[in-house]
Amino acid sequence: MIDHLSFYATDFAASKAFYEAVLPALGAGLVMEMTATWDAEFPTRRMAAFGPPQRPVLWIIETKTPASPRHVAFTASGPAAVDGFHQAALKAGGKDNGAPGKRPHYHAGYYGAFVLDPDGNNVEAVHHGAP
Repeated sequence: MIDHLSFYATDFAASKAFYEAVLPALGAGLVMEMTATWDAEFPTRRMAAFGPPQRPVLWIIETKTPASPRHVAFTASGPAAVDGFHQAALKAGGKDNGAPGKRPHYHAGYYGAFVLDPDGNNVEAVHHGAP
């Protein structure tokens, strides 16, 4: 249903480093980087795309103006991948926003973890296991 999404980053280097450190736990990594001509206020923006090989899913786009924080949940292959994501995120400077664990209020097989990235976006890894 969703092909890709983007987050705006006020500190592009910090955000890029954060996602480079965190997403390998979920089988994803840096796919491409580019500089784009955007608008008169910010004529050149750096952009980085992350995902599985040759499949950009999450774009980080440089900006001067902070955007409202967003929430995104990435699929994890199992609870161990969720745990690895959370550990990598905290090590990379992310802020804990929900330790790894079961979330039965969502459904019986829901296992997830939440962190805040450098721009305050709520980034989640989730595994939907059997109840």
